Formats: sequence, structure tokens, C-alpha cells
Amino acid sequence: MKNNPSLKGLLIAVVAFIVAFGIYFLFLAKKNYYVVDNPTPDTFYYKINNGSEGVIAGGQTVPVDLDKGKNSIKVFDRNKKLLFDSAFEVNKVRGLINIAHQDYYINDQYYGYNLKKDSLLLALDKTIIDGKPYYGGARRFSKLYTDDFYYNVNEDYDKLIKNIQQVESRSKIFRKQDYLNYYKEYYKF
Repeated sequence: MKNNPSLKGLLIAVVAFIVAFGIYFLFLAKKNYYVVDNPTPDTFYYKINNGSEGVIAGGQTVPVDLDKGKNSIKVFDRNKKLLFDSAFEVNKVRGLINIAHQDYYINDQYYGYNLKKDSLLLALDKTIIDGKPYYGGARRFSKLYTDDFYYNVNEDYDKLIKNIQQVESRSKIFRKQDYLNYYKEYYKF
């Protein structure tokens, strides 16, 4: 075969394209999964969709398999006494089951060029936590299930901003104490 520069260029471009996608899917792509979270010191047992029994210790987050659509969960205390039997609807590719019905806060973090963080925070709603106002419009959540967030409790916000030409936001769900710690660290009033 003759030395064809066009063919070499095409092969190099195809290999570079495949390597770029491989790096993205191995290291950069965000994994989609559902979790059961327990911010309390108590231990709970649970059965999702009448499957095998799972156990979650205090302060633990456990990944679980859920189907899109209707799902059910039975939750038992450490003595295996039934606490509740409930159903919930799964619509998105990631979600959190609040097994102890504790307070969580869903916060939006804004990214972008020329973002004036302080004036943006003051323009958003205040959230009252333990009688104190917190700026930024975090939404309180204490129901059984939510999928109204982008980053789960065991994930951090992006350190790298991918598109800085426009202002955009990403939401993250926090346990109550984790949100208060994040707020004190991130927002300096």
C-alpha cells in the first residue's frame, strides 16, 4: 500500500477521538445511581420492591437499584419492627431515599463569567434553619424520596467549570449539618 497522508491523518484523528471518549467515560463522566441515606445514629433494615433485605448503619449512604416508575420500600428498626411501608415514584436517573425522614437541603450553586455571588445570594430566598436565616434559597426536604438534584449527598460540586460563557447552576442535596458546614465555608458574610 502506498504512503497516503490523508489516510494517516484520518487514522490519527479516529484514534484521538476514541482515546478522548475513553478518558471521558472512565474519568470524567458522572455516574448515575440511587442511594439510601441515614444521617441518624440509628440502624435500619429495609426491603425495596420486596427484594432482599438491606441494612444501613448510622451515618451511612448505600447505593441501591431502583426501577423507573413505581417502587416500594419497607423500613424496619434495629429490632426488625416495621416502621413504615411506602411507595414512591422514580422519574430521573439519580435519587435519594430519606429512610429516617430527616431534614435535607437542596442547594443551587451558580457558575459563570462575571458572577456576583453576594448580590445573587441576597436576591434569592432565605431559608430558616433552627431560627437563623440562610441566604441562597436552599430548599428543605424531609419526605421519603427525591430526585430533584444533580449531585448526591456523597458527591462534591464540580471543581472545574466547563462553560464559563453563561451563568448556570447545579443543585446538590445535603444533610442538614453538612449544609450548615458548607454554608459557613463557602459563603463568608
